[in-house]
Amino acid sequence: MPLGTARLKFHSIIYAAQVYNASRSFSATVHRPDFHFDTHHFVQRLEREGLNRAQAEGIMSAMAEVIDESVRNMTSNMVTKADQEKHHYTQQLQLMEKNDLAMIKAENDRLMNDVEKLKQRLREEIMRTQAGVRLDLNLEKGRMREESSGQELKIKEVDTRIEQEIAGLRTAIQASKATTLQYLVGFVTGCSALLMAYMRFRA
Repeated sequence: MPLGTARLKFHSIIYAAQVYNASRSFSATVHRPDFHFDTHHFVQRLEREGLNRAQAEGIMSAMAEVIDESVRNMTSNMVTKADQEKHHYTQQLQLMEKNDLAMIKAENDRLMNDVEKLKQRLREEIMRTQAGVRLDLNLEKGRMREESSGQELKIKEVDTRIEQEIAGLRTAIQASKATTLQYLVGFVTGCSALLMAYMRFRA
């Protein structure tokens, strides 16, 4: 590149560097930024283009600070890898929590459904048991009524037989009384006849 073109090209850069350095000279402390490029090589290249050492170093310092500030501004707005991983893990944890909550809710719903089914089955079983007990009680009551009726019939039959026996005994007693009375009458009559005959015989 011709020397005149190089000087013309970097004239504006030199001016900007001088203005930038002048504005930075009011600072009480001088910030030494971390360089993000090969400053020595950059200064040598500027010197090969026709600039002196002071101009080359001024341009290098200005550009280094501009680049450093730009990088710091960019990095301050950028999310670090750790932050990205943290955000990623946070999202994963949130997703896992949502999945766990969904699974827990589904399991809870399933358990509640099973409990309702068990309650329904228990109610049906209780109703069947109650119906069976009622049927057994009704059958037992019917059987007891039948047995009671049979016992009453047997009692009536026994009462009838007893009454018949009593009636027969009464008849037999009456007949025995009549026979005994007839016997006594005959006996008394015979004794009276014998007594009268004896008295006549004595007279």
